[in-house]
Amino acid sequence: MMDSLEEDLTCSVCYSLFSDPRVLPCSHTFCKNCLDNLLQVSSNYSIWRPLRLPIKCPNCRSVVELPPTGVDALPSNVSLRAIVDKYQRDSEPRAPSCQEHRRQPLNMYCIQDRQLICGLCLTVGQHQGHPIDDLQAAFIREKQTPALLLARLSEQRWAQVCELGEQLEQEKARCESLLRQDRQEVNQFFVSLEEVLARKKQGYLEALSEVAAEVSQAYDPLIDRVKELQEEQLDLVSLGSSVEEEDSPLVYLEKVHQFRDRVEKFIQTPLPSVINLSVTPRAASYLQQNWPAVTISSLEQAPVPKLCCCARCGGSTETEAEVAQPVRAAWDRWRRMQPTASVVLLGLLLLAALWVNPVGRASLGFSLLSRLSQLVQALNSNTLISVWDMLAAKCEAVGAAVQEWSSQLSVFRDTVFQQVAALFKTLTSR
Repeated sequence: MMDSLEEDLTCSVCYSLFSDPRVLPCSHTFCKNCLDNLLQVSSNYSIWRPLRLPIKCPNCRSVVELPPTGVDALPSNVSLRAIVDKYQRDSEPRAPSCQEHRRQPLNMYCIQDRQLICGLCLTVGQHQGHPIDDLQAAFIREKQTPALLLARLSEQRWAQVCELGEQLEQEKARCESLLRQDRQEVNQFFVSLEEVLARKKQGYLEALSEVAAEVSQAYDPLIDRVKELQEEQLDLVSLGSSVEEEDSPLVYLEKVHQFRDRVEKFIQTPLPSVINLSVTPRAASYLQQNWPAVTISSLEQAPVPKLCCCARCGGSTETEAEVAQPVRAAWDRWRRMQPTASVVLLGLLLLAALWVNPVGRASLGFSLLSRLSQLVQALNSNTLISVWDMLAAKCEAVGAAVQEWSSQLSVFRDTVFQQVAALFKTLTSR
């Protein structure tokens, strides 16, 4: 509020409080000295009538006339001058007043409580009956107090404070060093995890790239062959159109004979069969099956599959997961049978002996059973497991061979069907 009042009491020319404020005919007020300076600037008007002094108001920019005596003839703003004087008096610093009793000056000193008080504090306030002293006497008495207090601040205390500050700084530096080390360890740990994950990802992607190369190697020749057949058929269609347009009997018969041979050869050319390839194992099922159990400590040993691209039988509509599920279940049962491998091996050897010598199977069976049991017991578990793994590998090789034979038989079947259809078409055309 005081700031806004001071702004209203400020001259717009000198930006100070009004000094001897005078009022122009346009009702705006300025300091007398400010108007004298403006009048000197405005005296350059040459077309003004004599005995009149022109001056331009700084606020409204209007030119007004002054009497020959100049600014002294302007009326003084008495009310504004009084307000400025009162404002200046109120703005002077005052003696502090009592916070408990408003507008009561602090003019006494309570010796007991060591603080400034007013008269009401002594008579009716909290300091009633306390010994007091006037301000000047209290000032003289307390003049030596700062020196006495400074004497109590000994060098030993200063050394203790300085030493404590150094210890705190050292402890802070130690903790900050530990935090920096931990930050480095955290960064290094997660960088190593990212590197391991990046290697696993790169390995998986490289395996997929290898399978993609196998897919391209399997399909690209067939696609190129189909494109060649398409081009050959388009050439034959174009040749047939040119033969139909031939008018010369000799040339026509020669061309139609050549066209017939090319058509027959093109029809008898076997078409390539569609290969139904399948990529195993699929990424989603493999990752869901093998990676949830991977921990951070075993991340380096996390598995990356060996992908293979194999043919599916006869365009079956079953999904790969559906086909693989019974096979996986059978393999699990097969693996669970490994603890009884000795019993199975003993039974196989016994059956082989009975098949070789059908005469006297009972007696021979019992004798061989006793001997083979001793032989099987002499074998350790590692040998049985190795034999079992070898048999499993052979079974897998046989399964792959059967699958390949099935694919070849499918191709042969399609070829025979195409040749029979071509022959039937030839016979019906004649």
